[in-house]
Amino acid sequence: MRIVFLLLSILALTTYAWAGLRTQSIEYKEGNTVLEGYLSYDDQFTGKRPGVLVAHEWTGLNDYVKMRADMLARLGYVAFAADIYGKGVRPQTVAEASAESSKYKNDRKLLRDRALAGLEALKAQPNVDSSQLAAIGYCFGGTAVLELARSGADLKGVVTFHGGLSTPAPEDAKAIKAQILVLHGEDDPFVPPPEVATFEKEMTGANVKFRIIKYPGAVHGFTNPANKGELKGALYNAEADKQSWEEMHVFLDRIFKIADVN
Repeated sequence: MRIVFLLLSILALTTYAWAGLRTQSIEYKEGNTVLEGYLSYDDQFTGKRPGVLVAHEWTGLNDYVKMRADMLARLGYVAFAADIYGKGVRPQTVAEASAESSKYKNDRKLLRDRALAGLEALKAQPNVDSSQLAAIGYCFGGTAVLELARSGADLKGVVTFHGGLSTPAPEDAKAIKAQILVLHGEDDPFVPPPEVATFEKEMTGANVKFRIIKYPGAVHGFTNPANKGELKGALYNAEADKQSWEEMHVFLDRIFKIADVN
């Protein structure tokens, strides 16, 4: 009986821990293109909350980025995983992901417009404090949120996890209002040291408040457990994943200055 009681207690605690999570798919548009994002929040937190936009990897909006949105919701934020590619556009292979992401890397205005559409969808949520907004992104999504910042979007902060840092318009950094946190794998072959150095020069020249944290031994895609080495240069690193999430948490807590978000 003691074992049964213990198991029931654990089950009850687990159920309670997830009881407040509310998620839904939301359709929105950029121009004539229908997009489908993912909203997540915890209704155990009352009142208007800071909103965090989440930009996906080159594989599009999938379970991984939804998981990150749920993790943010558990911290007390309203999280919206934006859809950069469009409803139903979900690359299944490396070749498909490369082709799709290249469309936006080669058209930064379109990339910015898609990211901005996601931000507007987040701001439209009734439980979001539209004066308290941030954006985070993974790999391709890191590039997306940096371009969103360079567009002059009204953001408190931007966090990029193993994201591309280059831009064809570095002069646009002067429009950045957000503080920037770059979480970077020190041995990332896709974002090599010269690109990092150029980014540092760009931010410094525009007087942007930024910080770069480099994780020794980490390469590209270090936060995603699905990266098992099939793509050379991309590999999960559990310690860098943990540390980078903690750094993001501290950063968001500081820029929003809200004690009960923890």
